Amino acid sequence: MIPDADRTERAPVVSAGRPPWWLLVAALLVGGLVTADLFTRGWLERMDLRVSEIVSDWDLQQSAAYPVAWAVTQVGGRVSILVVLAGLVSYLAWRRRTWLPLLRVVVAVALLTLTVYAIKDGTGRTAPGFPGSFFFHADGASFPSGHVANAVLMWGVARWQAVEYGLPARVQRAFWLLAVAGPIATGAAMVSLDFHWVTDAVVGAAVGIVLLGVVHALDALVLSRLVRARAGRPSA
Repeated sequence: MIPDADRTERAPVVSAGRPPWWLLVAALLVGGLVTADLFTRGWLERMDLRVSEIVSDWDLQQSAAYPVAWAVTQVGGRVSILVVLAGLVSYLAWRRRTWLPLLRVVVAVALLTLTVYAIKDGTGRTAPGFPGSFFFHADGASFPSGHVANAVLMWGVARWQAVEYGLPARVQRAFWLLAVAGPIATGAAMVSLDFHWVTDAVVGAAVGIVLLGVVHALDALVLSRLVRARAGRPSA
């Protein structure tokens, strides 16, 4: 398959969204410092408890607003995002004659699953509504928020494909909006429903940013070169 075959060139209207080095460093620092503070039962734990007390009083889970809030959480849901990505990569495979976007999605999903669940199992933090300890609990799987990490990484990958393959401006802008606002909306909805602590969402975002940088790096080093080599084209 030839990655750029049958491509209609359009000028990018947004950036491809590759995280700069300073953002990757900041994400690693934030993720590490927040985790360390929580393990030492610092002020962030107290902040989490206070926010949870406030949103518990809202009781959105028993209100008419619950369906709307729950629907917003699905902006970061794996199934909802993969449905959109399936349509995107299928279109690109058909029109652009390339499987490269699919490879990027597969690598992103694999990295996300391995990383997020490794951290969840390693910390064992319980969700706000779960009685008991915050860490090292057999049933704890709250930290970090997989929904937020998913929204950052997978919408970031979708935005990247839309820009790189010159999709219409409205499509590029739509994926840009989902990549930027999607994680914020997802995190806010999860916290407001008392499904996650604030710090779960923050570290979930940090993990997503780092993994997006990793996927971009793997693409530059391996994936794009592999696809070009199989197509008999020189590496860029």
